[in-house]
Amino acid sequence: MRSIKLVLAGLAAAAFIAVVPATTASAQVSIGVNFGPEPSCPYGYYDYAPYNCAPDGYYGPEWFAGGHFVGAGHWSHAPANFHGSVNNHFDPQHGYKGPTPAHGAPNPHPGKVTGFKGNESRDGRSGHADPPHK
Repeated sequence: MRSIKLVLAGLAAAAFIAVVPATTASAQVSIGVNFGPEPSCPYGYYDYAPYNCAPDGYYGPEWFAGGHFVGAGHWSHAPANFHGSVNNHFDPQHGYKGPTPAHGAPNPHPGKVTGFKGNESRDGRSGHADPPHK
């Protein structure tokens, strides 16, 4: 008789657990990325980390407004649909090993882009080249 009571008590406990709705805990994970201040470079900066200063001739004249660089990547101040030319021969990812200016207070662009020859178009935000025009 005692064993039947234990079995019934166990079944009652199991039924109670099955009937009581389980409470769910909600969790929210938020990741913030602080890119720090915009790099200050006289001729602009590459649009990928570590955002080193790009030499004069990398960016075409459309990347400058009033002589100042409009920005690239996370700090872009260009319109959402902006596309501009670059000369990727001045990009270390394409083999460039020449001099680059140091970070510091940006100076107005001196306007040496008169003979600029762009070979790639970029959107200024993602750092990816636009598809070639056919």
